[in-house]
Amino acid sequence: MAPLPTSLRLIAPDDWHVHLRDGEVLAHVVGDTARQFRRAVVMPNLVPPITTTAMALAYRDRILSALPQPGAFEPLMTLYLTDSTSAAGITRAAESGAVRAVKLYPAGATTHADAGVTDLERLYPVLEAMARAGLPLLVHGEETDPAVDVFDRERVFIDRQLAPLVDRMPGLKVVLEHVSTHEGVEFVKAGPPTLAATVTAHHLLINRNAVLAGGIQPHHYCLPVVKREEDRLALLAAVASGHPRFFLGTDSAPHARSRKESPRGPAGIYTAHAALELYAEAFEEAAALDRLEAFASVNGPAFYGLARNEGHATLVREANAVPRSLPLGEEGELVPFRAGEILAWRLAG
Repeated sequence: MAPLPTSLRLIAPDDWHVHLRDGEVLAHVVGDTARQFRRAVVMPNLVPPITTTAMALAYRDRILSALPQPGAFEPLMTLYLTDSTSAAGITRAAESGAVRAVKLYPAGATTHADAGVTDLERLYPVLEAMARAGLPLLVHGEETDPAVDVFDRERVFIDRQLAPLVDRMPGLKVVLEHVSTHEGVEFVKAGPPTLAATVTAHHLLINRNAVLAGGIQPHHYCLPVVKREEDRLALLAAVASGHPRFFLGTDSAPHARSRKESPRGPAGIYTAHAALELYAEAFEEAAALDRLEAFASVNGPAFYGLARNEGHATLVREANAVPRSLPLGEEGELVPFRAGEILAWRLAG
């Protein structure tokens, strides 16, 4: 048996899906993402949501101002798609050079999705404008019909909404965000070059037993909820295969402990503190550490039509203790993924 590698050197990676929030929470979490990644696609589901280019540019300024060490980190901004989004607004966003994508939240699908889309077909002219402008559509792929079981919402959304959209809009780039099922994996693999998916570390590492077995674990609750073990293994196989249309998107989402551990606690898992270390653990489980660089640093830029980053990041095999909690200002504290545990990898520097 070959000896286990003691370090991994990667082209500087990017996070193609992250929640940074705003205000004091932003100030406490943005440093984690900036330390791990050179660029990050920032989600627009604030209160109020980021629906215009002017709002996106102002939010970008707040992110840059909140960085503990201004420098190499670049936030890639997104717009929140609503029923009133216009084709003219899409054109302005594309011309700004700062807005890189538009996010589709089906109304009510997840945290701060109340202003989301109620009828996707009515927005097809806007999606056509996005295709012309080269702005990808980032999809929270869950059906919100209350008759659909929560564990089936991704599969049903693909059948009802996403498959018809991809067929009708061959020129539109579409990212199925935080893919969570084997059906989602197969849909992306069978799709055209304009269809891709981001994969989170937590969907690669845990299944629904981690949420429900032995008592409810609120800090493992996310949307889309983690699924069956067969789904986790399908995700692992997809990223381990080196398929170029699967790439890194943490969906790291900070929430205060007091909110997570309350009735109707919000969805979201915080992984930004150790994102690369967690992905390395997953890729090592899949015996595919040699595929991590493409997943983290190559596939995403290729799909978005951006250059790869200059420079590198290095992971070393070294015991890495995860804090039991992290400060969140007046919000109190947040509980990070793997709180109180020891990780096998550490990001150097």
